[in-house]
Amino acid sequence: MNGNQHRGRVEGVMRQLEMALLNGTYPANTRLPAERELAQRYDVSRNTVREALQRLAARGLVRSRPGAGVYVSDQLRTGMSSPWGQLVADHPAVREDILEFRRVLEGATAYFAALRGNDQDIERIRALMAELDRARQEDDKSAESDTDAQLHDAIALASHNSMFLHLHGSIMSMLREHITLNVVGLRELEEGMSAQLLMQHRTICDAICARRPEEARTAMQAHIDYVRANLAYDPART
Repeated sequence: MNGNQHRGRVEGVMRQLEMALLNGTYPANTRLPAERELAQRYDVSRNTVREALQRLAARGLVRSRPGAGVYVSDQLRTGMSSPWGQLVADHPAVREDILEFRRVLEGATAYFAALRGNDQDIERIRALMAELDRARQEDDKSAESDTDAQLHDAIALASHNSMFLHLHGSIMSMLREHITLNVVGLRELEEGMSAQLLMQHRTICDAICARRPEEARTAMQAHIDYVRANLAYDPART
């Protein structure tokens, strides 16, 4: 193989891995398959895979952990970080703009999740909904909030749209980083709200799993509206 052929293969592997990062095949902070497995998958040598990974690492898209493998960085999820994010934190009116945008964005992700979600996506969403039910029954508010966030991430992943996935991750990362997201949040304001939030999530998930896009979008937007109204425009507790 001459030099041009080798470079072409490295470039090809790198582009396929880039697409896998963009479409959520390998989410932030997850471990990539071993070099041997990637080499078999892309029908190239391990040396070609290693060079492609080195190029991605040089761009900050993956990072190597000695003895533990190669992991996806969270750089793709923080595209709206400082200094813009800090300005948002300092201006409540702009934070309300973010929640308004989140309503549109998450409504769209729910719509496309119902339209495009595959069997694996639906299984993941159902499993997280069951975990949310369990946390609610055990009154584990921290686990409930964590699972809530994972469920919204799973819905964005099921949309199979790289821009929705990236924007969703960036917005939620910015809210957590700059507005000190309260992990217990709305559930501590009033006991009845926790049950209401659970019912809203169940309605969203049922519509997605039944592949009813319009119902999924409406349910998600109603959920975001409820959160905005009950937090009195305080997005630090969403």
